[in-house]
Amino acid sequence: MQSHGPSRRSGVPPFTVMTVLARVAELRAAGREVISLCAGEPSQGAPADVRRRLAELMSEPLPLGYSETFGIRPLREQLAAHYGRWYGLEVDPARVAITTGSSGAFLLTFLAAFDPGDRVLLARPGYPAYRNILTSLGCTVVELDCGPELRFQPSVEQLDQALRDGPVAGLVVASPANPTGTMIDDDHLAALAHWCRDHEVRLISDEIYHGISYTGTVGSCALAHDQQSVIISSFSKYWGMTGWRLGWAVLPDDLVPGFDALAGNIALCPPVPAQHAAIAAFTDASYAEAETAVAGFAEARRVILDAVDDLGWSGLAPVDGAFYVYAGIHDQLRGRFSTSADWAAALLEDHGVAITPGLDFDGVHGDSWIRLSLAAGPTAVAAAIDRILDFQGRLVRTE
Repeated sequence: MQSHGPSRRSGVPPFTVMTVLARVAELRAAGREVISLCAGEPSQGAPADVRRRLAELMSEPLPLGYSETFGIRPLREQLAAHYGRWYGLEVDPARVAITTGSSGAFLLTFLAAFDPGDRVLLARPGYPAYRNILTSLGCTVVELDCGPELRFQPSVEQLDQALRDGPVAGLVVASPANPTGTMIDDDHLAALAHWCRDHEVRLISDEIYHGISYTGTVGSCALAHDQQSVIISSFSKYWGMTGWRLGWAVLPDDLVPGFDALAGNIALCPPVPAQHAAIAAFTDASYAEAETAVAGFAEARRVILDAVDDLGWSGLAPVDGAFYVYAGIHDQLRGRFSTSADWAAALLEDHGVAITPGLDFDGVHGDSWIRLSLAAGPTAVAAAIDRILDFQGRLVRTE
C-alpha cells in the first residue's frame, strides 16, 4: 500500500544559500580553496566571555536540564536591560521569549498571530524564510515590489493599495534588511507602525541585524512606536553566535499565552547551556568585541563600494547596515548566462568564489541580481573581488 505522501505545505522551495554552501563543502573536500561570501555568518564567533562561561558551565554542578518555556529568567532580564541600553525603552522580561534562533521566533509568532488564509504583507526582495514559513502555515503572502526607487523598503502607499485589494492581518518588515542592507529610519518606521495600528494590522519587526549599521545608529525599534508589534532578534549576528541557536521575541501581552503554549509543545525550551552562557554577551567586553567585528564589516563594505565602478554592477542597494551587498549584474550576464544563478555557479566553479543568486530573495526580478556577504571580513572580500574582476574580464576577452 502506498503512503499518503508528503504534505502540500512541505513543498516550499529550499533556501538556495544552503545549496551553495553544500557545493562549497564538496569543493573544499576535493582540495579547492574557496572564498565563501554566500552565508550571513560572522567570522569572529561568540565573544570570549560567552565562550569562557560555557567552559565553566561544563565543570559546574548546574544540571542544565529543561528551562522555562520562555527561557531562563536571568537571560530575559539581561535582554530587557539591553533594550534600555540601546533604545531607552522599558521592557517587561515577562514579554521576552527566548527561542531556538530567530527562526523559531518567526515560526511561533506566525502561528500565534495568524490563521490560515490571513493575508500578510512582505517586502520583495526579502528574506525567503518569511514567505516560506507563512506559506507552509497556510497564510496568503502578499509581496510588495520594493525596488531601488523605494530604497527596497515598503511605503505607506503600498500598504494602502494592499488593503484595497483585501483584508490585511500582518506586515513583516526588516531593518537592516536581508538581502539589501537598507534601513528604515525612525520617521518611516513610525509611519508604518501608525498605519498598522490604525488598521488593526500586526506589525512584526525583524531587528536581527541591529547594531550592525553604518549610519551612526543601532537601528530604530518598532516598540518605540507600537507596543502591539512583535520584535524578533537573535544572538547570531551582532554577537556572532550563529550555531548557538538563540533568538528572542518581544511580545505584546495578547500573544504571550498562545506563544507560550505553542513553544512548550514544539520545542519545550531553547538550548539551555547556550542560554546560561549567553548572559555573558551583555558584558562591556562582549559589546566591545561586537563593535570591533562591526568595524571589520564596515571595512569590507568599503572594499566593495570602492570596486563597484570596476565591477560594473548596477542598482546597488544603499548598504546602510547588516553585512550584505545586493547588486544587479544585468550587464555581466551578456547573453552568456540565462540568470544570476548560472553566473554565480560559473564563478564558483571557475574562480572559487561563492555568492548567492538573487532569486531566493526576489522571485520576480532576482534572476539578474546577486547578494554578497561581508561577514567573512575585509581580507576575504578583497581577495574575492580580485577573483570576480578576473572572472568578468575573462568573459569579456572570450566574447
